[in-house]
Amino acid sequence: QVQLVESGGGSVETGGSLRLACAASGYTSTSNCIGWFRQAPGKEREGVASIYTTGPTRYADSVQGRFTISQDNAKNTVYLQMNSLKPEDTAMYYCAARRCPIWPGARSLLASTYADWGQGTQVTVSS
Repeated sequence: QVQLVESGGGSVETGGSLRLACAASGYTSTSNCIGWFRQAPGKEREGVASIYTTGPTRYADSVQGRFTISQDNAKNTVYLQMNSLKPEDTAMYYCAARRCPIWPGARSLLASTYADWGQGTQVTVSS
């Protein structure tokens, strides 16, 4: 029932920007966590940014100051604005969602806590 669809990936040069979108459907809860995760070849899935229904956000240290997560609740869409992209940002980017009765803070970046995932969108940053 829950469906997440990512879009906005692509290829950019170092220093460029991309804006990813995650369109969510099927959730009836009004208290949700949505996170952006990424996975590069040979690496574990990494939490990038997360957001709570009421607005709190969390970022991985590696993207702090460069990425911004936001939401448009009317459109059931969460965005990830990625600026100053680096080659190490190259990965498949996934959005994930789960019910969050309360904002879990740092735990919102733990992939193991999420059950619903999108199909992913590729981000490639050339050097």
